[in-house]
Amino acid sequence: MSEHLSNHHRETLREVFDHQHHDNIQWRKVRSLLEAVGAVEERKDGKLKVAIGPEAEVFHPHGKDIDRQTLVDLRRMLTGAGLGPDGAAATADERDRDYGDSRWGKPT
Repeated sequence: MSEHLSNHHRETLREVFDHQHHDNIQWRKVRSLLEAVGAVEERKDGKLKVAIGPEAEVFHPHGKDIDRQTLVDLRRMLTGAGLGPDGAAATADERDRDYGDSRWGKPT
Protein backbone atom coordinates (compact mmCIF):
# COMPACT_ATOMS: atom_id res chain seq x y z
CA MET A 1 0.00 0.00 0.00
CA SER A 2 1.02 3.52 -0.52
CA GLU A 3 3.28 5.02 2.12
CA HIS A 4 1.99 8.57 1.65
CA LEU A 5 -1.41 7.68 3.14
CA SER A 6 -2.28 8.40 6.76
CA ASN A 7 -3.07 5.57 9.15
CA HIS A 8 -6.78 6.36 8.80
CA HIS A 9 -6.59 6.14 5.00
CA ARG A 10 -4.65 2.87 5.15
CA GLU A 11 -7.26 1.42 7.51
CA THR A 12 -10.07 2.48 5.15
CA LEU A 13 -8.18 0.92 2.24
CA ARG A 14 -7.90 -2.34 4.20
CA GLU A 15 -11.64 -2.22 4.93
CA VAL A 16 -12.45 -1.73 1.24
CA PHE A 17 -10.50 -4.85 0.28
CA ASP A 18 -11.58 -6.95 3.30
CA HIS A 19 -14.32 -9.20 1.94
CA GLN A 20 -15.58 -9.90 5.48
CA HIS A 21 -15.96 -6.20 6.35
CA HIS A 22 -18.08 -4.87 3.50
CA ASP A 23 -21.41 -3.98 5.10
CA ASN A 24 -20.51 -0.91 7.12
CA ILE A 25 -17.83 1.16 5.43
CA GLN A 26 -18.77 4.78 5.93
CA TRP A 27 -18.92 7.22 3.01
CA ARG A 28 -17.09 9.93 4.94
CA LYS A 29 -14.08 7.62 5.38
CA VAL A 30 -14.15 6.52 1.74
CA ARG A 31 -14.42 10.11 0.51
CA SER A 32 -11.43 11.12 2.64
CA LEU A 33 -9.42 8.23 1.15
CA LEU A 34 -10.47 9.15 -2.40
CA GLU A 35 -9.47 12.78 -1.88
CA ALA A 36 -6.04 11.56 -0.69
CA VAL A 37 -5.39 9.32 -3.71
CA GLY A 38 -7.27 11.06 -6.53
CA ALA A 39 -9.47 13.94 -7.53
CA VAL A 40 -12.99 14.25 -6.11
CA GLU A 41 -15.49 16.77 -7.42
CA GLU A 42 -18.92 17.15 -5.86
CA ARG A 43 -21.52 17.87 -8.50
CA LYS A 44 -24.66 19.98 -8.08
CA ASP A 45 -26.83 16.85 -8.02
CA GLY A 46 -24.96 15.52 -4.96
CA LYS A 47 -23.01 12.90 -6.87
CA LEU A 48 -19.23 12.59 -6.65
CA LYS A 49 -17.05 12.50 -9.76
CA VAL A 50 -13.90 10.59 -8.79
CA ALA A 51 -10.74 10.22 -10.88
CA ILE A 52 -8.01 7.84 -9.74
CA GLY A 53 -5.20 7.00 -12.12
CA PRO A 54 -6.61 6.16 -15.55
CA GLU A 55 -10.19 5.69 -14.31
CA ALA A 56 -13.04 8.09 -13.62
CA GLU A 57 -16.36 7.16 -12.07
CA VAL A 58 -19.44 8.96 -10.78
CA PHE A 59 -20.77 7.78 -7.42
CA HIS A 60 -24.05 8.63 -5.74
CA PRO A 61 -23.52 8.62 -1.98
CA HIS A 62 -26.81 7.78 -0.35
CA GLY A 63 -27.02 6.76 3.25
CA LYS A 64 -24.24 6.54 5.76
CA ASP A 65 -22.48 3.48 4.28
CA ILE A 66 -21.37 2.56 0.76
CA ASP A 67 -23.29 -0.12 -1.13
CA ARG A 68 -21.92 -3.31 -2.66
CA GLN A 69 -21.72 -2.08 -6.25
CA THR A 70 -19.85 1.03 -5.15
CA LEU A 71 -17.47 -1.22 -3.24
CA VAL A 72 -16.83 -3.32 -6.35
CA ASP A 73 -16.18 -0.19 -8.43
CA LEU A 74 -13.86 1.24 -5.78
CA ARG A 75 -11.85 -1.99 -5.62
CA ARG A 76 -11.41 -1.92 -9.41
CA MET A 77 -10.33 1.73 -9.44
CA LEU A 78 -7.94 1.40 -6.50
CA THR A 79 -6.37 -1.78 -7.88
CA GLY A 80 -5.88 -0.09 -11.27
CA ALA A 81 -4.12 2.78 -9.50
CA GLY A 82 -1.70 0.41 -7.76
CA LEU A 83 -3.40 0.59 -4.36
CA GLY A 84 -4.69 -2.97 -4.28
CA PRO A 85 -3.93 -5.44 -1.50
CA ASP A 86 -1.24 -7.23 -3.51
CA GLY A 87 0.74 -4.04 -4.10
CA ALA A 88 0.84 -4.56 -7.88
CA ALA A 89 1.99 -1.66 -10.01
CA ALA A 90 -0.56 0.78 -11.39
CA THR A 91 -2.20 -0.10 -14.68
CA ALA A 92 -0.97 2.03 -17.55
CA ASP A 93 -3.62 4.01 -19.39
CA GLU A 94 -3.48 2.59 -22.90
CA ARG A 95 -6.94 3.54 -24.10
CA ASP A 96 -7.38 4.95 -27.58
CA ARG A 97 -8.07 8.67 -27.36
CA ASP A 98 -9.74 9.15 -30.74
CA TYR A 99 -12.88 11.05 -29.77
CA GLY A 100 -14.18 11.10 -33.32
CA ASP A 101 -14.08 14.89 -33.60
CA SER A 102 -10.37 15.45 -34.27
CA ARG A 103 -9.41 15.52 -30.58
CA TRP A 104 -6.59 13.19 -29.61
CA GLY A 105 -4.33 12.82 -26.65
CA LYS A 106 -3.85 11.64 -23.14
CA PRO A 107 -6.53 12.19 -20.50
CA THR A 108 -6.45 15.52 -18.72
